[in-house]
Amino acid sequence: MTSASRIRPWAMLALALAISVCAYTTAHADPGSSEDLYLDALRAIHEHRSQDAKDILSKLITIEPQHAGALLDLAIIQCELGNAKEAENLFADIVTRFAPAPAILEVIAKHRAQGCQSPRANSRLSVLLERGIDSNVNQGASNPNFGLGSGTNHIDLQLLPEYLPKKDKFSTISADYLRELTPGSTMGFAQLRVRKYDNLSQFNTLAIGVGIEHPWKLGNWNVSQMAMLGGLTLDSHLYQTQQLLQTRVVPPIKLPDSMQWSLIGGVTRTQYPTLLGYDANTWELRSLFSYQKNAYRAQASIAYLSDRANSNRIGGHRSGEIASLQGRGRINDQIFGELGWTFQRWQSEQVYSPGLIDVARNQRTQTVRAALSFPVRENHSVLFEVRQVRNRENISLFEYNSKVLQASWLWQGF
Repeated sequence: MTSASRIRPWAMLALALAISVCAYTTAHADPGSSEDLYLDALRAIHEHRSQDAKDILSKLITIEPQHAGALLDLAIIQCELGNAKEAENLFADIVTRFAPAPAILEVIAKHRAQGCQSPRANSRLSVLLERGIDSNVNQGASNPNFGLGSGTNHIDLQLLPEYLPKKDKFSTISADYLRELTPGSTMGFAQLRVRKYDNLSQFNTLAIGVGIEHPWKLGNWNVSQMAMLGGLTLDSHLYQTQQLLQTRVVPPIKLPDSMQWSLIGGVTRTQYPTLLGYDANTWELRSLFSYQKNAYRAQASIAYLSDRANSNRIGGHRSGEIASLQGRGRINDQIFGELGWTFQRWQSEQVYSPGLIDVARNQRTQTVRAALSFPVRENHSVLFEVRQVRNRENISLFEYNSKVLQASWLWQGF
């Protein structure tokens, strides 16, 4: 193991510490302009952080009492939070001081008529049904021939049929549930995914995950923290468990309203109850740039990964990187298109199997995805998707190609 490879996890922690110091410094800096505060409030409203929006708007109004837009937004949020007296005082103040246009008076009248009830917890449920075909369910090797040893000890062998690509059709059902645990703040979520193959039942899987996410403010920084527990079964037997802790920070950098840049750091503990020498902790530091405007959105990210084995795993520790580009947009009134590209690299620190495979494993995986989505009625969509995976390695045993074609039905309830 080189000294550089030993330093990398500590470098990640140092960078995370530097981010925290910057966040603390910014948090105690002078407050921004009225325009910046109003943009922060609108972003908080868009992200359903009602309490944060209320606090920002209240601060803005103390600086600029004549900001009619901020007063109206604050009145509506107070009403939505169930604070009827505060909302009515603001509505009356707006009508008296600003002689608002008929459209604004109509909005005020609507909220007065509905009343300001205590908010109900927001929740969302989505269900996805899939039917498709996978050209390589078992990630069978692309090359049936491989060699072991080196020099005079080198021998050429041929893989058995069960280690070559196997094609099969599959059916999948997925469900995602999201619920607001505290108004405009902490969210809880649960995920379920079940996949069944027509013939290769030994590859049937069931995945489940539950978690919680809490957003908060650190000065002008937006921060959210997430914790998640997950498990995966393979052929009805527990195969893998995961625990994830993640922090996301959005620095107060001036960007157009449709753009956002954030930093994500986290650690995932992965365990394999029935396998020895595979448990590991994976540290991640990711930079994420996102764009969203009307019916169009895009994301670009790059991340550094450090995967630290907990025992004598073959190949030892490994490090890697992930880069991805994702986009979704409206093609016409009836069709939405999606494109995605992901590249991931893993480099092991030790020789894979001394005397048999005398190289450290170097894995490079590229995934390309394209999909079309057709809204068929309210909250219902039909999707058609193609996904291509090309896994290239310096050990031919692990090289594989895979292509998936599938049709899906999606229902989203709010």
